[in-house]
Amino acid sequence: MKIGSVVLDNITILAPLAGITHLPFRLLAKASGCGLVCSEMISANGLVHRSLKTHEMLNSRIEEKPLSVQIFGSDPSIMAEAAVMVEDSGADILDINLGCAVKKVLKTGSGAALMKAADKAEKIFLAVRKAISIPLTVKMRAGWDKSGCEAFAIAKVAEASGVDGIAVHPRLATQGFGGIADWSLIAAIKNCVSIPVIGNGDVVMPEDVLTMQKETGCDAVMIGRAAIGNPWLFSQVISLMNGKERMPPDLFERFDAMTTYLNTSIECFGEKRACRMMRSHLGWFVKGLRYGSRFRESIKKISTEKEARSLIGEYKSFLLDSNNIEY
Repeated sequence: MKIGSVVLDNITILAPLAGITHLPFRLLAKASGCGLVCSEMISANGLVHRSLKTHEMLNSRIEEKPLSVQIFGSDPSIMAEAAVMVEDSGADILDINLGCAVKKVLKTGSGAALMKAADKAEKIFLAVRKAISIPLTVKMRAGWDKSGCEAFAIAKVAEASGVDGIAVHPRLATQGFGGIADWSLIAAIKNCVSIPVIGNGDVVMPEDVLTMQKETGCDAVMIGRAAIGNPWLFSQVISLMNGKERMPPDLFERFDAMTTYLNTSIECFGEKRACRMMRSHLGWFVKGLRYGSRFRESIKKISTEKEARSLIGEYKSFLLDSNNIEY
């Protein structure tokens, strides 16, 4: 699988998820075999206006490469300037968001609002393509119209503008994450363009990746919410693709991931901020374990690294001692 000049080890791609796909989480996904990891959605305006918090989102490590960085905005010149900053930061791919349907993003004419403005989207694609040399991709929804006409229009404009790949989340902007993703739209987009098409939406189990590729002919599959707290999903997909049985993570793998995630978060964000994040994020990794709700309750007031490590260790010991590992 290739996107422009970038070769991926496999067809799995981590979707950009706000507040989730920061560096520590991307490293977990990559360690599990993810073919391409993507950053959180980053404001082009924030980059151009030198927001320290926004620029921090560009932090990366060699271990996670190849890395795709996604930006959003509505002004072609600002998007192009921000794209250069992304390329200079060492990103391997630049992605433009045409899928976010959050009101504060839509109000600026960004995200999914561009699905209704093909002319403006084209200007952005052309400006960004001219400004950078790394591969350029676009992540879009079906649009606002049930016919899917907007998605076809954007796909064709993107290809003509030099975009190297398109990720399709076949839900309307008004649906959010509700309803059912219409995979037939992915197949239709694949049939109308010659550049790689990445399928996204309703991939819950490892088997769904293979099913989506078979049903739509997509070149790769993007996995979003299903990977939260479950980075092993990527290795399970690879096992299935190699004709092997997919194995669920054991207790030790779960807690090793939690500890690694804690360590990297502290390295990246500092103890105070990381511990605030752990109050909810550590709970991701215990989904399905017995007494998981008790653990999630216990971590709600974590304030120090020592406290976080202690609670992780206590819960692990409890499960081992009481033989309460199973779901």
